[in-house]
Amino acid sequence: MSIFAEIEAESKSIWKDIENGGKPFIRIGTAMCGIAAGANAVVNEVKNILDENDVDATVSEVGCIGICFAEPILDIKIPDGTRLLYGNVSPENVSSILDGCLLQSDFPKSNLIGAFGKATEGNGAIPDLLQDPIFKLQHKIVLRNAGEIDPCDINQYIGRGGYSALNKALTRMESGDVLQEVMDSGLRGRGGAFFATGLKWSFLSKSNAKEKYILCNCEEGDPGAFNDKGILESDPHTLIEGIILAGYATNSSDGIVFVRHGHDGPINKIETAISQAYEKGLLGENILGSGFSFDIDVSLTGESYVAGEETALMDAIEGKRSMPRSKPPFPAAFGVWGKPTNINNVKTLSYIPSIIENGGEWFKNIGVNKSTGTAIICLSGKINNPGLYEVPLGISIGEVINQIGGGVKGGNKIKLLQTGGPLGGVLGEAGLDINIDFDEMAKAGAILGSGGIIVADETTCAVDLTRVLVAFCQYESCGKCFPCRLGMSQMLETINSIAEYKASEQDLEKCRKIGGAMQAGSLCGHGQLGFNPIRSALQYFKSDFDTHVFEKKCPTGGCESEYHFPISTKPYGSSNPPDSKPINLSFTGKMNQ
Repeated sequence: MSIFAEIEAESKSIWKDIENGGKPFIRIGTAMCGIAAGANAVVNEVKNILDENDVDATVSEVGCIGICFAEPILDIKIPDGTRLLYGNVSPENVSSILDGCLLQSDFPKSNLIGAFGKATEGNGAIPDLLQDPIFKLQHKIVLRNAGEIDPCDINQYIGRGGYSALNKALTRMESGDVLQEVMDSGLRGRGGAFFATGLKWSFLSKSNAKEKYILCNCEEGDPGAFNDKGILESDPHTLIEGIILAGYATNSSDGIVFVRHGHDGPINKIETAISQAYEKGLLGENILGSGFSFDIDVSLTGESYVAGEETALMDAIEGKRSMPRSKPPFPAAFGVWGKPTNINNVKTLSYIPSIIENGGEWFKNIGVNKSTGTAIICLSGKINNPGLYEVPLGISIGEVINQIGGGVKGGNKIKLLQTGGPLGGVLGEAGLDINIDFDEMAKAGAILGSGGIIVADETTCAVDLTRVLVAFCQYESCGKCFPCRLGMSQMLETINSIAEYKASEQDLEKCRKIGGAMQAGSLCGHGQLGFNPIRSALQYFKSDFDTHVFEKKCPTGGCESEYHFPISTKPYGSSNPPDSKPINLSFTGKMNQ
């Protein structure tokens, strides 16, 4: 029996006992969304009630199953196979739910969302969640284990098929074969640029350097985006397996997961997962007896949005202030510490195990056109079902908003969709007809970016929202290049004057000229894309701007509210913003030895 076969057999036995061991299996979501809603108190109450009633059950703290709006979630699987989901649970109603489900076999209807795959008879039919659009329209690849397993238990990951792709690659494939599968899949980077992943890896694979690095970017500072952190909190091993496979495909020696400090949940989960992978022999020297060695560490950074840019990320890892580097040389030739380097997003790397397990053609057959696979969407704003959803590329934004997202709150009408983070853009109601396709969205004047979609209704003023986006971008400019440093401040000053009814039509033209100069002269995407919010807002909501400029009033009254993002039009130049925190650089593992 091979090394992995022994590991896999043990883990599958453990998982079988947990899932079908003849006793209740209770999952409670304790990702950030669950904790924010009070999940820790629910966990404590569940354990107390089980102890008081001498009930033998497995209680597992899992990540987010995606329906963040329903947190805290109590997910109960009873021995007959029925799996029930209760939402918005509080410590006060835990007792009645457990009593009905575990002791009385009379499932309480209060807080009941539905059942997975089994519409239980008696006391009224229970909705089958697999037929609900919120689950039916999804296609989970990266999020296949989210809300299903304990992210701090490697045996649960392996028991559900984890690390089998790594074993396949190390025992039956050459490094070039792994690279070819990724190229055949058509996978494009999910960090926002959507560059072909296989092509990017091929640049690194050509280097014969002894030390080469795979960097995983989990900086994720976009407002409205939480999918990278969600993966780390829900299924960190799928990311670790993807990083190791990337290392094998490119003959690299080390991986680094780059996370913003302060996000304790994701940080603790990934550090625990890395430690467990070392214990199982899935990281370190001579992995699974294959002769391939690879190490992974975690690096923490200070609060800097620009640190998500790949060259600024490398500066942060080296202990420097996060500022973009000029290119060339490109990272594949001269990266972190001068060594050849590839930088990929969390989502990009997390697709790799499934691609290697099922083949590049399998992945290519999901999606549409040159946008293969799935998109992980973060829905927030004025919507009934905010959450984290994985959908096949090619689905329309309208299907995601209205069927999965449940439509706009309060029966209001959709006015605006803000996509792709603050450097993305805004779309009007007509944007609902656009398919989630990287190229189609770009043609429409917006980008998918990191996957965030913020929904706004008719009570939102486009000028006010644009001011918030530009203020964020201006605050987060590193100040290294003057087109961005000065341009962002000038654009914010202009937008602010429009919001305060002090602008003229010429000011809008001035913004266009500034945006063009920024796009042509800025060092990185922060400045190059800085005009996007204004450009797209003018394209779809020119009437809101005209009302401010010519009629000297706000169509919704939003610009007159006393609640605003803190705005300062002062350029920061080469010094840190006054409220910024210094870089907090730390490593775990061998780099800290």
